[in-house]
Amino acid sequence: MTDEATSQLLDRFVSVVRSILPLVSVWAHGSLAGGDYQPGRSDLDLIAVLNRPCTALEEQRLREVHESLGSSIPLASKLHCSYPTATELDGPERSHVTWAHEELMRRAVTPVTRRELHDFGLVLYGQAPAALLPPVTDGQLADFIINDLESFWRPSLEHPERWTRDIWVDLGLLTLARATLTLQDGKLITKAEALDVLTEMGAPPEVVDDIRQRRYGDPSPATEQWTARRAELTLTFLKPAIEQITTPASPDGTRWPTTDNPAPAGDHARS
Repeated sequence: MTDEATSQLLDRFVSVVRSILPLVSVWAHGSLAGGDYQPGRSDLDLIAVLNRPCTALEEQRLREVHESLGSSIPLASKLHCSYPTATELDGPERSHVTWAHEELMRRAVTPVTRRELHDFGLVLYGQAPAALLPPVTDGQLADFIINDLESFWRPSLEHPERWTRDIWVDLGLLTLARATLTLQDGKLITKAEALDVLTEMGAPPEVVDDIRQRRYGDPSPATEQWTARRAELTLTFLKPAIEQITTPASPDGTRWPTTDNPAPAGDHARS
């Protein structure tokens, strides 16, 4: 599943949360469950199902637990967890207490996460996702993906300053590739597979290699000139690609770029 340090962190996390909250199950999704986990680079994406909502005091204790783990175990800074109750899992639109990016917030368990849990979710404690979590239809999954691209990613393209940052380049391109495959056949793919899809889609090879090196290799520090150039290449590719994928499908349902009308790929100078 993963390395010893991560396993020890997860065991400790489950043990501590069990001592302060009415825990039913703990599941992992994302890279950890999908087999693409990179220790120290990948996030640890978890869902902890409770049998009732947290009290205000429990929320404070939960914050303290996460802060304490983060200060003592470096890997814990990448641990994200939502805390829905078992009775709240029927609504993808519901928001739940969530620890992410080193703060407590409220966030929904999205249809993509729900499908991941059903397809390959990892049980760390308690019952399996199929016992508690309603299934996600292909239509629900596709609607969420299109709305995410239209309401979040497309407006983000109008803020070029964001795209000099690694996280925006990585998530933007990898989200596009994964969305394309999921809309095509309902399949969820890893980030490693998404990099290959980006190449097939004609994404700038220098940018794809940049992501690959930072996730799986030993990258050199990026220069300011390169991050500016990478942002330009990424935006040049993403803008028409997102426009194409969010337009209504052709009569045969195809959204994938064809050889007659490929997705633009720039001038080639995806947490």
